[in-house]
Amino acid sequence: MSERWTPESWRAKPVQQIPDYPDQAALKAVEQQLAGFPPLVFAGEARKLKKALAKVANGEAFLLQGGDCAESFGEHSADNIRDFFRLFLQMAVVLTFAGGSPVVKVGRIAGQFAKPRSTPTETIGGVELPSYKGDIVNDNEFTAAARIPDPRRQLEAYRQSAATLNLIRAFATGGYANLDNAHRWMLGFVKDAPASSRYNEVAERITEALDFMRAIGIDPETHPEMRTTDFYTSHEALLLGYEQAMTRVDSTTGDWYDTSGHMVWIGDRTRQLDHAHVEFFRGIRNPIGLKCGPSMTVDGLMKLIEVLDPQNQAGRLTLIARFGADKVFDNLPALVRATKREGRNVVWSCDPMHGNTVKAGNYKTRPFDLIMTEVKNFFAVHQAEGTHAGGLHLEMTGKNVTECTGGARGMTDADLNDRYHTVCDPRLNAEQALELAFLVAELVKRERSGRERPEVEAAE
Repeated sequence: MSERWTPESWRAKPVQQIPDYPDQAALKAVEQQLAGFPPLVFAGEARKLKKALAKVANGEAFLLQGGDCAESFGEHSADNIRDFFRLFLQMAVVLTFAGGSPVVKVGRIAGQFAKPRSTPTETIGGVELPSYKGDIVNDNEFTAAARIPDPRRQLEAYRQSAATLNLIRAFATGGYANLDNAHRWMLGFVKDAPASSRYNEVAERITEALDFMRAIGIDPETHPEMRTTDFYTSHEALLLGYEQAMTRVDSTTGDWYDTSGHMVWIGDRTRQLDHAHVEFFRGIRNPIGLKCGPSMTVDGLMKLIEVLDPQNQAGRLTLIARFGADKVFDNLPALVRATKREGRNVVWSCDPMHGNTVKAGNYKTRPFDLIMTEVKNFFAVHQAEGTHAGGLHLEMTGKNVTECTGGARGMTDADLNDRYHTVCDPRLNAEQALELAFLVAELVKRERSGRERPEVEAAE
């Protein structure tokens, strides 16, 4: 990897999961148009996220990353964005207040449109068509015309991302994220959920703490950190032509940043060392992620880290473990041990969704107990290795869907048909996501107390 990097140097490498566009002239025209559009995010924001992730790498904070499996053009609405943001704030409050840890908030939103697929085609009723690869590529409708990759969809993805970012920035800085609103963040259909009473207890404790702070002269009006929040966007940077078009030189540093999102990651299917995605990622200066599945070896991971983070910068690289509940102990310990041995300043985050997908009749689903088991096993490995379980990476929605089974309500396979709305992978609904946040908060709190206890005992 000693060759000179440019935003287009990836084009000389083998590439996986890139659509075969029939009209190359139209694709080139779209990419040229995108290259002239304003950036969606700014280099300074990406650097700020990197500093926050450095605290996660050092064990001083926790990363909460989550959102849709694949954003949809048809479901883009202010209400859906608001409900997702409300849920995310609730989960972050639970992890901060109940888990006792600062939380770095990163959404899978405003850019999560492309999806890698395990097979290039799918067959229904004896008809074989190209697979649906996300709304930025083609349409989910099962017709030959709908499945043709259309480059103009990239323009719609950009516009939707810009509108989504505009609304999220307004929510994050315009008062909606004020801690005084913690009681108001509860979604209507979650109010009678088992986790709601626990959340209301947390909100009440926050109110009491705010009342005390006001009594001693500290309030949200004079301390903006109490009424605003930092919220960042992320997505899998699968469609490299789109990402190249959004990559710009930062005028203050001269470095290249992918301005399609604050953080982007390489998927488990596109992390080949000598391929295009690794080549593109090694040159951008955003915080980046790398999915690590069961096929990841210690040697392969060390080589990838050396290429993607040669300067060993804390906050640069997040390793997102996605093994499946039954494979964590077989795969994760050796990888964690190797990064610790080599002194690598990485964030380790747990994706308990992708390795736990099962079939229930005609539906793909994810059992809540398997999701939680993978999270517990992830924390157990880090406890055993003396490292920091740094984050959680979820596919979730603020909508009242029935896509994952289990949870406190005991959703069964028979319930999936009620509100199964995803066009790709099953997501936790708001109730399940909030329940998971409480369970993870207990693990975070236990980990923090375990790190602090030796210091207390030594002082005694």
